[in-house]
Amino acid sequence: MLMKTPSQSLTEQLAGRFGERIRNRLLVPGARLPSVRQCAQQHGVSPSTVVAAYDQLLAQGLVEARKNRGFFVREAAPAPAETEQAGESAHPPGWNAAHWLVARRGPAAPVNATALIRGMFHKISDKPQPGMGVFPSDWLETTFMPAAVRKVTNTRTLHEFSLQYGEPLGDAGLRRALATRLAALSVPASPEQIITSVGATHALDIVSRTLLRPGDPVMVEEPGWAVEFARLTALGMRLLPVPRRADGPDLEVMAKYCALHKPKLYVSVSVFHNPTSYCLSPGSAHRILQLANQHDFHIVEDDTYSHIAPTHATRLCALDGLQRTIYVSGFAKIVAPNWRIGFLAAPPALVEQLLDTKLLATLTTPALLEKALALCIEQGHLRRHCERIRTRLDGARSRSVKLALQAGCRFAAEPAGLFGWVDTGVDTDVLSQRMMDEGYLLAPGALFHAERTPSTLMRINFTTAQDATFWKRYAELVKKM
Repeated sequence: MLMKTPSQSLTEQLAGRFGERIRNRLLVPGARLPSVRQCAQQHGVSPSTVVAAYDQLLAQGLVEARKNRGFFVREAAPAPAETEQAGESAHPPGWNAAHWLVARRGPAAPVNATALIRGMFHKISDKPQPGMGVFPSDWLETTFMPAAVRKVTNTRTLHEFSLQYGEPLGDAGLRRALATRLAALSVPASPEQIITSVGATHALDIVSRTLLRPGDPVMVEEPGWAVEFARLTALGMRLLPVPRRADGPDLEVMAKYCALHKPKLYVSVSVFHNPTSYCLSPGSAHRILQLANQHDFHIVEDDTYSHIAPTHATRLCALDGLQRTIYVSGFAKIVAPNWRIGFLAAPPALVEQLLDTKLLATLTTPALLEKALALCIEQGHLRRHCERIRTRLDGARSRSVKLALQAGCRFAAEPAGLFGWVDTGVDTDVLSQRMMDEGYLLAPGALFHAERTPSTLMRINFTTAQDATFWKRYAELVKKM
């Protein structure tokens, strides 16, 4: 509900709310604003207040009126005014996690991807955020990480490792520890085949910039990660969306793409796929590798959720033995998001090319944090931490599923991993806007498609979807839609 204040009328507040969302692309070009009556009911104001607010948006050039159809966001909405006063943020007022909702493919995709990434840094309120893609910070709090940092940052090591560039491939101790970890997953990689990176996203970028050229066709899983769609689009790649099923990608669609477009790369999340949490079956994995050999394309396997997944889960890199496959993972999800430590493991023939790409972008990666992480792995702290997280996640998933079902949701995929893929029965783009007014961030289904189209699905984070108050308010709003 809006409340009149001495400094702002209800009309100004309502116009300001819509104006901010339009400028920040929370309401994308072509989106239809609620009808006057709907808007008045949603915000607890009179229809005349809504009409006056829409008139202000018209005057600002943010919306257009279409006869007998309503008000729509203009295709070329003006950019937010640049901040000129010293010390003020370069972003418009209200910049927060709600920007996570704006990713969409097209000419503006790179800008929207940046907004999406920035949105990970802040919450729109102190309430649990079911749309977030990470573990809550209190889940990641440990004593072993600070202890490891202290141990590797004594005076000698500070001088030894801070006053010169580190090893181009990454810290040797960490690469040895990672090789041991990969062996436990049946992925054969020597330390010389491993390259550290500034997070898993950077590792994916190294692979793309090494193997691809603008215009190259790339197969991606759909639904899938919006940032990856936008990142590849920004590099000029042509996306070929492959429907993701419970056992893996749609193999018939993949085969047709291979015959018609000769793709250069296939990007896959085999284990606890985002957003469905599906896991690849052995049969599908073998067929994918057959297609890769037959049609001469590489596969990059993003194993971001390996720390909460079974070691015996089917991985393409394990079956292929790092011949056509490249393994990517990181530690932001499970250890410390701000440490930004990721890595890739590649076929020996590609290592030097991939290393050249890393050197051109970052030279080397910070050795001190890599050494601290290696210590956490070698002393067993990370393994025990992951076990605790998995146990806690199992309980959170059980509670979240129960609440979601009670609220009238249906799970479109069997609940597993960190995320639930939920069918709400209503347009989740519209629902996300209404829940945002309540201080809750949702991840609507349209966000996970290469071409943004209306969807009744949404992704929930089981760790942040245990709030009964959220589900009660969710159910109340869905009934009104």
